Amino acid sequence: MKPKNKSILFTILIFIIGIILGRLLFSTNTPEVVADPHSIHVEDATIWTCSMHPQIQQPEPGDCPICGMDLIPLQKDDGGDAGPRSLQMSESAKALAEIQTTEVIRAFPESELRLVGKLGYDQTKEKSLTARFPARIDTLYVNYSGIPVKQGEHLAKVYSPELLSAQQELLTAHRSDPQSSITFAAREKLRLWDLLPEQIDEILARGVAKDQFVLRAPIGGIVTEKHVEEGSYVTTGQPLFRIVDLSQLWLNMDAYESDLAWLRYGQDVAFTVEAFPGEIFHGTIAFINPEVNRKTRTVEVRVNVPNLEGLLKPGMFAKGKVTVKLAEEGKVYEPTLLGKWISPMHPEVVKDGPGACDVCGMDLVPAEELGYVNPILESAPLILPASAVLRTGKRAVVYVEKLNADRPTYEGREIVLGPKAGDFYLAASGLEAGERVVTHGAFKIDSALQIQAKPSMMNPEGGGPAPGHNHGGMPMPNASKSMLIIDQETAEKILPAYLELQKALANDDFTSAQTQVKAMMTVTGHEGPVAEFVHGMLDAKDLEGLRLPHFEKFSVAMIEALQDPSVTLYRMHCPMANHDRGADWLQANDELRNPYFGDSMLRCGEIKATLGE
Repeated sequence: MKPKNKSILFTILIFIIGIILGRLLFSTNTPEVVADPHSIHVEDATIWTCSMHPQIQQPEPGDCPICGMDLIPLQKDDGGDAGPRSLQMSESAKALAEIQTTEVIRAFPESELRLVGKLGYDQTKEKSLTARFPARIDTLYVNYSGIPVKQGEHLAKVYSPELLSAQQELLTAHRSDPQSSITFAAREKLRLWDLLPEQIDEILARGVAKDQFVLRAPIGGIVTEKHVEEGSYVTTGQPLFRIVDLSQLWLNMDAYESDLAWLRYGQDVAFTVEAFPGEIFHGTIAFINPEVNRKTRTVEVRVNVPNLEGLLKPGMFAKGKVTVKLAEEGKVYEPTLLGKWISPMHPEVVKDGPGACDVCGMDLVPAEELGYVNPILESAPLILPASAVLRTGKRAVVYVEKLNADRPTYEGREIVLGPKAGDFYLAASGLEAGERVVTHGAFKIDSALQIQAKPSMMNPEGGGPAPGHNHGGMPMPNASKSMLIIDQETAEKILPAYLELQKALANDDFTSAQTQVKAMMTVTGHEGPVAEFVHGMLDAKDLEGLRLPHFEKFSVAMIEALQDPSVTLYRMHCPMANHDRGADWLQANDELRNPYFGDSMLRCGEIKATLGE
C-alpha cells in the first residue's frame, strides 16, 4: 500500500474512534428534554374518541360522525386505587377535558314562576244602583255606559209622588220636634232610599218638599251598565246603573299544579301588559282557588292590583312572574315578611306586630301561619348547580372531586334531588356542604368510565359499554312508533306551538314548555284523541316526564302528518335519546338543538331530512 493511502486510512480510523469515545463519555450527561407541563401529551394516545359518544374510536383526530364534536385522545387509566366509580387523570388531561368544579353550599335559591292571566273588575268595588221607590226618569245625565263619575255627582233627575210624600213627612215631624223619634224615623226612611246625608240636610234647610229629585252616585268609578232611558217609569227594585271603582283591579291568573307548592297568599306578582311595553306593574296574591280546573288542569290565582293612575284596563292580558326563595324541602322563604303580621282578607295590610286590619277589622295573623318559613328556625337548603347533574330516567348522578388526592380524581355518586330553583337543584341527600361537583366536563368523565368498563351514568353496573351503544357500525333502532294520529290540518295549526315547545325543551325551560302545551290545547280543544294526549302532556311533572314519552311520541305523529308541510322543516335525529333507541323531532331551522337532553347534550344529533322544500 502506498504511504499516501495509509495516511488517509489512518485519518478515517481516528475519526470513527473519536465519535465512539464521544458517545461513551457524554451520553450520561446529555440533558433530558423536559416537556412543557401545560402542553397536551398524546404520544400514548393512538386511539381518538368522542366525549359524548365513546363508541366512536378512530386512529387519528377529527370530528365525531354523530355530533360533530372534536375527538379527544383516549387516555389510559393509570390510577391504581382510584376506585370502581372514580377516574384519575393527569393535569394535562384535566386541561384537555376542560373540567370545572363548583362548591356545594347552603343558600336560599330563587325560582321564577311564570303565569298568564287577564285583568278584571274588583268585585268588592262594584255598586248596583236600583230604584228604592217608584219614579219617572225626567232627565238622564248619564246617558251611555263608560262615563266616569265621582262620588256624589248627579246621575238622573226623577219625579216620584212617594218621595214627595216622604219629604213632607220629614218636614212636618222636624217642625214639631227635631229630636223626636218620628223625625228620626222619617230621616232614616229617606236614607234607606239612598238619599245622601247632605241631600237630607238640604231638604230640612230649604223647608219645602220638591216634586223632582236628583239621584247621585254613591261611589266614584265607571258607569259600566245603564238600564233606563229618559222618560222611563221604574218600579221599586228595578236596576238603574252599575258603577265600578277601577282604582283597584283583580288580575286572574292560571297556575299549573306543579307550581302550587311555591305559591303563597301575600306574595308579590310582577307583570307586564302589551299596552305599556317595558313597564312593570305589581300586585299581591289575595286568593288561591282550592279547586283544580278539571279541563285545563290549572288553578286560578287572584292578584289584587292597585290602579290609582288608571293605566290598567279590565280585559287586558298580562304576563306575570313570581320570584320565590326556597328553603329546605321546597318550602317558601320571604325575607320581606319575616316577623310580619298580615290581614287574612286584605294582603296589602302588613304590620310589624299583632293588631286589626285597617280595612275589615279582622285580627292579623303571623306570616308563618300562611305557609312562610322562618329561617331562624330552619337552615338554608343544600344546593348545587343544575349543570352538575346528569339525569337518566329517575337516576341523578354527579361527579365529586376528591380534594385530598395526589392527582385530579373524580368520583361518580348517585344523589336524591329536591325541586329545581332557577339554575340550581336542592340536594335532598347524597352530598355535603363544601364538596366540589363537576359543572363542566362531567359527560367526558362519564364517557371515560364507560370506555374503562366502570359504573357510569349510562351503565350503573359497569362491566362494559352502556347498553344499546352502536359498536359495530350497525344502525341504531328506530324510535318507538306512536299510536297517536294527527291529521295534516291539525298538525299545521299546532306547528307554531310545537316548534316553541321544542325550543323550550332544548333550553331546559319547563315553565315555557307547559305554556306551549297549553297553547296547543287552544287548537285541539278538550275532546278527541289528540286533545287527550295533550292533556297527558300537561300532567308531566318535570322536563324528563315531558320529553319521554310525550314529546317523542308527539313528534313521531307530527312527522307522519307533515310529510308535505306548507313551510320548510328539518327532521332531526338523536341516536342516544329514548334510552339509546334514538328519537326524532322537527325544527324550523337547521341549527340543531336537542330537546331530549337540553343543555347537557344540546348539539347531539344530525339532520335526517328536509321537509317542504
